[in-house]
Amino acid sequence: MVQVVALESQTSVYQAAVAGAFAGAFTRAVAQPLDVVKIRFQLQIEPIKNGSRYTSMLQAVAAIVKEEGVATLWSGHVPAQFLSISYGILQFSVYEKLTQLCQRSDPQFFLVHKHWLNFCNGAIAATVATVVSFPFDTIRTRMIAEQKTNRAYKGFVHATSSMMKTEGMRALFKGLSPTLGQIAPHAGMQFAVYKLFTENILSKIAFFQRQNSLHGTVASSLSANLIAGSIAGCVAKTAIYPFDLVKKRLQIQGFQQHRKYFGKQMYCNGVFHCVKLTINEEGFLALYKGYWPSMLKAVLVTALHFAAYDEMKHLFIRIVS
Repeated sequence: MVQVVALESQTSVYQAAVAGAFAGAFTRAVAQPLDVVKIRFQLQIEPIKNGSRYTSMLQAVAAIVKEEGVATLWSGHVPAQFLSISYGILQFSVYEKLTQLCQRSDPQFFLVHKHWLNFCNGAIAATVATVVSFPFDTIRTRMIAEQKTNRAYKGFVHATSSMMKTEGMRALFKGLSPTLGQIAPHAGMQFAVYKLFTENILSKIAFFQRQNSLHGTVASSLSANLIAGSIAGCVAKTAIYPFDLVKKRLQIQGFQQHRKYFGKQMYCNGVFHCVKLTINEEGFLALYKGYWPSMLKAVLVTALHFAAYDEMKHLFIRIVS
């Protein structure tokens, strides 16, 4: 019987940080246009129907390109890259460190409760990464939200300095509360589902196995990692999506004057107020505006994120073995 081994115990925190940075940068570059479309839908107050500014993914992409240029699909890419790289470094390095601590402190307990520990470690790691990287998230949201034919910001540095000068340091953390409310279960589910499929389901099938150079063990293949990541992204995003929409709407408070071209604007002063206004004015399903581009992005990004990270870890193992 082949032995399936997880890579956590073979990966140093520094290797995890490098692999996390690479995974974050790579997936962000690929998926940024989907993020732009998703955020534009989330910030559209009018119902999604014929006559509204954005009615479907394809129509939204065509409208953005026609009215604002192709480069708009990569709006906010610089702060988005800072966000992804810093988040990837912290998330994966903290996760690996916590997992190694759990394995060393009580190996038997870890084996018995591995899935719950993966959930908890992933949730803690993501919470730490979110707090540190959140200002980049706010800045890239503002840069995506602005009308490109009437820019409010000249670039990442100007956006940062302008927000701090006119709105104060706290403006960089607008929307942090709903983000923390969603990030722990979101990341916890991602890690738990991903590890479940790579270590307990797909790794048991010969087609999804590959030889690990360390101790003759086998690990999940690239295709298995992509499939597991896709499933993990789908499950996690569906569960927490309304929190993401509320976060985006809070992040543009105080910025509405630069979005009048896009239609009606929402003015709210907190998480519950934003949820109440959204449901009262647009209906309950409005909490899922932008769901399909977000789901497509979640499936793509989570698959690439975990797969790129694990490929980098395999590379490190081959180098040192």
